[in-house]
Amino acid sequence: MSVKIRLQRRGRRKKPFYHIVIADARAPRDGKFIEKIGTYNPMTSPATIDLDRDRAYDWLLKGAQPTDTARAILRFKGVLYRKHLMRGVNKGAMSQEQADKLYEEWIAAKEAKIDARRQKVAEEKADWLKMVSGTPKKVASPLAGPDDEHKPAEDDNKSFADSVEQTTVESVAAGAAPEAVEEAPAEEPVVEEAPAEEPVAEAPAVEEAPAEADDLRKIEGIGPKIAELLGNNGISTFAALAAATPESVKEILTNAEGNFATHDPTTWPEQAKMAAAGDWDALKKWQDELDGGKVVAEAAKEEEE
Repeated sequence: MSVKIRLQRRGRRKKPFYHIVIADARAPRDGKFIEKIGTYNPMTSPATIDLDRDRAYDWLLKGAQPTDTARAILRFKGVLYRKHLMRGVNKGAMSQEQADKLYEEWIAAKEAKIDARRQKVAEEKADWLKMVSGTPKKVASPLAGPDDEHKPAEDDNKSFADSVEQTTVESVAAGAAPEAVEEAPAEEPVVEEAPAEEPVAEAPAVEEAPAEADDLRKIEGIGPKIAELLGNNGISTFAALAAATPESVKEILTNAEGNFATHDPTTWPEQAKMAAAGDWDALKKWQDELDGGKVVAEAAKEEEE
């Protein structure tokens, strides 16, 4: 009987989850199996793999043949490395103690690397959620500046009137009414100062706001480098990205230096359209269903291939 180490699909639609099983090669993919030795969840970043290394190693020694995906998982978890070390022990190239020490060191280094990557992904997601859920910037009204500046002027007018009235009363009491009448025009420039400072409103500064670039990193699948690349090609706002086609964006990525061509911009314009419309709740809900900006079914298919 030919025995396979392979994946058995579980989970619901667009949320795949796999069992790693030992099964007869003639059995259906999701049918009867001999033993379950682990699980594989590709929906997390990095993917979550729970594998019984000892049972997987025993079945390899018994002649079980892993599928391509199962072989990649066994390699990732160190089962194939252990088999390689045991081959060296059998040939006398090293002792069992040396092989065990090398195997333990390899496992420790691998787990540390996975933990570091998991922590980095968690920090990046926390930063992204903080950026998306942040409070909007306060934009001052174009008339706020002049109004605020007029208020002191009104206070000056009031104090000026009071001072004129007081000066007039004092002058009349002293018999110097003509001088009091002449003093009032001398103070008039104080009232004219407010209109002279009206340009502080800076209407052109308000017109610059629509030209500011949007943070394209809010689109899942776009990082700082890609955002800079798109900005250099005239796509610096959500509206500009929404108006572009996935093919035109893919052409920009392909023509750029580096490995940008490996990214899939299929969903970027649609995400940008939702961001430009301010529909952040719907965008966040959809992004939870994406994997690196790609539709989950396509991402899972690429991983399995």
